[in-house]
Amino acid sequence: MDKNSVESWLVHLEKLYPVTIDLGLDRVAQVRVQANLEPRFPLITVGGTNGKGSTCAMLESILCTAGYKVGCYTSPHLIRYNERVRINGMESSDTQLCRSFEVIEKAREKIRLTYFEFGTLAAMVLFMEENVDVAILEVGLGGRLDAVNVFDADCAVITNVDLDHMDYLGDTREAIGYEKAGIFRSSRPAIYGQTDIPDRVVQQAQKVGARLQVLGREFGYERSGKTWSFHCGQDSFTGLPLPLMTGEYQLRNASAALTALLMMKERLPVSLQAMKHGLETAKVPGRFQIDGLHPQTIFDVAHNPHAARALAANLQMLPCKGRTIAVFAMLSDKDMGMVIQIMAPVINVWCIATINHVRGARADQLNELLVLKGVQSPILCFEDPVGAYEHACNVAGKNDRIIVFGSFHTVADCLVAHENAVVAG
Repeated sequence: MDKNSVESWLVHLEKLYPVTIDLGLDRVAQVRVQANLEPRFPLITVGGTNGKGSTCAMLESILCTAGYKVGCYTSPHLIRYNERVRINGMESSDTQLCRSFEVIEKAREKIRLTYFEFGTLAAMVLFMEENVDVAILEVGLGGRLDAVNVFDADCAVITNVDLDHMDYLGDTREAIGYEKAGIFRSSRPAIYGQTDIPDRVVQQAQKVGARLQVLGREFGYERSGKTWSFHCGQDSFTGLPLPLMTGEYQLRNASAALTALLMMKERLPVSLQAMKHGLETAKVPGRFQIDGLHPQTIFDVAHNPHAARALAANLQMLPCKGRTIAVFAMLSDKDMGMVIQIMAPVINVWCIATINHVRGARADQLNELLVLKGVQSPILCFEDPVGAYEHACNVAGKNDRIIVFGSFHTVADCLVAHENAVVAG
């Protein structure tokens, strides 16, 4: 193995443990101790079914604007692994990642770690080496047994709870909520970013003695044209700029982020100006990302019903004179039928594709589901998302729009094709 190559390390991590997901903290905790990973800086942990990446980006942007040195760990990445580990909004370098990987490799001895577990510990190595002022950690899956939870959150955020990853987390919002609330800690703030909080989230907060803050109860927001107002306890702000990232749900994410910062203000004071600038500049690739105007092209990693509802609402709010052409491919372990049902009313043409991944759904499977759901719009099948995307670009008129969605794999492949086309002119 070339220890100076990130790609070589990633191949090693994939082979290290044949199980992609192995929920539990025992092995990770052992290596954390052996690597002496005891961060002294505040940790903000963000979980939830959707909106985690956007909330992390807002926190990161505001805290960076306020002058803090900020570490941010998110997943999955779209194009490069380096996207997962950032310092002050900048992707980590290959040298930094390789050095951090080597620390964990030596510390783990014979303990086997999954790809995500290894990467999580390596991210903390880098944050400690860089002596950050604060680290933002995005939960990978669930919360209670996720590798990120081996570190105690000074403030925990759950953006929302909906049905996803049911094979691992349970098949009800209550069961999933219990898993996600596992990131709460005694006497520390716990933020819930929607009004419909599951009972088991409330119960878990009470059990551990967390300081639960719920949207619509301890904090809230109101939109007024092109600005919005926010309140939390004795604090209230008016005339806030709308987040750069589009969608009503982004105001919920922004409210959760601001509440977390207010709960942490004794350790991490932030000015109103920093809040405003951070909201105006925070962005995440692949989250309702609009590139190009004629035709308009939108990339969105929506891959479950909750995210699909948000995407459909965004499309309905965004006027389009022509057709909406979907480039669509999903993983087979997702609720493909429900996503199709939610998106069907806003799609005029479907360009569906096979994801060449062990969990990828085939185009013919998607075609059967589209027919089963009564979709009358034209359906075209392709061998891969890039082929579907290139066809959509060729047939789209200047008043049409292309929406690429269904999976991180789908968006990543098409974004690369899009950027290559832009470079080629």
